[in-house]
Amino acid sequence: MTGADSGLLAPTWAGTPVAGETDDEAWLRAMVDVEAALARAQARLGIVPDSAAKAISAVSSSQLDVVQLAADSRGAANPVVAFVPALMKLVPPEVAEYVHRGSTSQDILDSAAMLVVQRVRSLVLADLRRCADALARLAVDHRSTLIAGRTLTQHAVPTTFGLKAAGWLTLVLDAIERLEALVLPAELAGAAGTLAAYVEYGRLAGVGGGVELIGPFAEELGLAEPVGPWHTARTPILDVGHALQFVAGALGKIAVDVQVLSRTEIGEVAEPAADGRGASSAMPQKRNPVLATLIVTAARQVPAQVSVLAASMVAEDERPGGAWHAEWQTLREALRLVGGAAFTAAELLAGLEVFPERMAANLALTGGAIVSERLNVALAPVLGKAAAKKVLAEAAREAAANGTSLRAALAGRIEVELPLDELLDPARYLGDAAALVDRVLARYHN
Repeated sequence: MTGADSGLLAPTWAGTPVAGETDDEAWLRAMVDVEAALARAQARLGIVPDSAAKAISAVSSSQLDVVQLAADSRGAANPVVAFVPALMKLVPPEVAEYVHRGSTSQDILDSAAMLVVQRVRSLVLADLRRCADALARLAVDHRSTLIAGRTLTQHAVPTTFGLKAAGWLTLVLDAIERLEALVLPAELAGAAGTLAAYVEYGRLAGVGGGVELIGPFAEELGLAEPVGPWHTARTPILDVGHALQFVAGALGKIAVDVQVLSRTEIGEVAEPAADGRGASSAMPQKRNPVLATLIVTAARQVPAQVSVLAASMVAEDERPGGAWHAEWQTLREALRLVGGAAFTAAELLAGLEVFPERMAANLALTGGAIVSERLNVALAPVLGKAAAKKVLAEAAREAAANGTSLRAALAGRIEVELPLDELLDPARYLGDAAALVDRVLARYHN
């Protein structure tokens, strides 16, 4: 007995909307939609009767046995060969000859793949826009909330949580732009890319059935009209892969930041709470950042999937043996991972808990050393840049070793009078953080 691919080992996408748009039934539904669109397009040109196009369009993918089709597909190394005769049995006998008229397996499956991508893209874009809305609110609410900027894991200079959220927002807006810019073309080329069989069937009907068919076919599917065949010119597929990789990476960067900031010893943010979420099988006290973990999981897997799509660009002749076939499951898994990650990220960011008091406490951990850069600027004209840096480095090490403040460690090391209260105030060393937040928000609102 064959079990369902329910995502038991793929919690990133299991139970999310993308699961229902990428499972076997979804791909089969897309294949049926492509065959119906082809028949309608040919009917528009007079190549098949309107009644035949209507009969083919009336078929539902639920009438097909997807498990049996999967098993039968091994015989031809692609699912369309088994799918077409099964589809023909679901229409009246006089209509069967008009099913798949002039077509070839790759036209159907490539066009179906673009339909699946289009449907998943709409889900992902909706979730990314939810992410953007949540991040814009965080950027506004925490425009002036102080937090330690960290570089190479260590405190660097003060920043604001609003600017951090604005940085995340920039990534999400970039991801939205890349997905929106994707061109998703139909595929209509025939056995070796010449449209020969389509042309012949058109000639039998006394009409043009080759290039004249491309536009109506794409229009029926709601996909872009291709200029020429792309059976072995896999730009559309790799473009999708690159966009998916960017989305996964952008969301992964946000998620890994949330993981770090939610560490017990940092505690500056927390994921939204829910019954049972973040529980450990052994440790009752745990509240693991599981939403961020699911997103990071996706971000680490998608590049590997996209590398297979990139390798499949090397496709011989007019139809390849193996390169095209390697794309199917790979593309599906990348779509699943990104769709699941985007859905999860929207939930994470909409309910993210922020703890400004913990941010302030962590900011004070180094006793003022976090503004050493500013002190270096103030001392450089007096001591020289190198000498000032050396003095401050020694003072910072002494303060850290003795658990004292940088102010105390500087006593006796410098003789010049400095406005230390002002210079040691992290709130006065934020540069143009607020203005940068406003620039990102302006882009979001536009």
